[in-house]
Amino acid sequence: MSDEPEAMLIELPEPGAADVGPGEYELAPDRLDLGERLDRFVAMHLPDLSRSYVQQLIERGQVTVDGVARKQRFKVTPGERVRVVVPPSADVGLEPEAIPLSVIYEDDDVLVIDKPAGLVVHPAPGHRHGTLVNAVLHHVPGISVGGVDRPGIVHRLDKDTSGLMVVAKSDRGHQALVAQWNERAVLKEYAVVVAGAVEPEEATIDAPIARDQVQRQRMAVVRGGREAITHFTVAERFAGATLLDVIIDTGRTHQIRVHLAFIGHPVVGDKTYGGGEAGARLAAPRQMLHASRLEFSLPDGVPMSFSAPPPEDVATVVDRLRTETSL
Repeated sequence: MSDEPEAMLIELPEPGAADVGPGEYELAPDRLDLGERLDRFVAMHLPDLSRSYVQQLIERGQVTVDGVARKQRFKVTPGERVRVVVPPSADVGLEPEAIPLSVIYEDDDVLVIDKPAGLVVHPAPGHRHGTLVNAVLHHVPGISVGGVDRPGIVHRLDKDTSGLMVVAKSDRGHQALVAQWNERAVLKEYAVVVAGAVEPEEATIDAPIARDQVQRQRMAVVRGGREAITHFTVAERFAGATLLDVIIDTGRTHQIRVHLAFIGHPVVGDKTYGGGEAGARLAAPRQMLHASRLEFSLPDGVPMSFSAPPPEDVATVVDRLRTETSL
């Protein structure tokens, strides 16, 4: 799960940071990257960019190593500085698409939607269609707040995470939302089915997160990583699984998935972080993670609270677990 305010993402990221928009990015190969091809190295560290798009950037001279343009096959070495220039997406253009949206609330400043699993939030270079942004452009014609690449987007959910998101429709809506995210004043609660019996009734996981040093497409709890805080309460216990209510103070990439796997209880259906076996047993079609509650204030200060029940796929898995437990 990733819920980082977009206003913070245009800065040069730490190596391996996701959510890449237009701008310049500086990457530093480490010992695990020794001998890695330049195109593969960049694609691993900036996973929002497809490898084919990275290759296009390299061919155009927009990827340099210590200031020198190199070929795709160039092998990187620790100590080098790799600079990647991602041009504004206006050069490519985003198109409105009539993708259905489940609208929970809407006014002149904000739009609250219940995102289905499988829907990517925003386009990335090389992947321009079929996203929530394309749907928002159709729903709110002419919207441009927050930048041409991600109009209105102030946070995101992973592709296979369902649930509540808020989109800014106006400049004042965008400013108000970003300020609340930066101040950690937004309440973000999730319903999560995890593998195993979670022992404490409630607990807080305070463990820093960064790119996994071995499996570079994953995140992990890493000493020296970015602060990440997750609170959970047991909502229901089953035979071999637990339903949790989870609240996050921070919004690091895959935070909930990483933290719960770290304590030995991966999200059911999450093949990346160890929940695949439990997911297969319960016929979970994706990770059982749903953004169920969202609370923030409108630009005029009025507090708002929204909730969305788990969709059918999550509800079906929970019902299956209840049946198994009662036998």
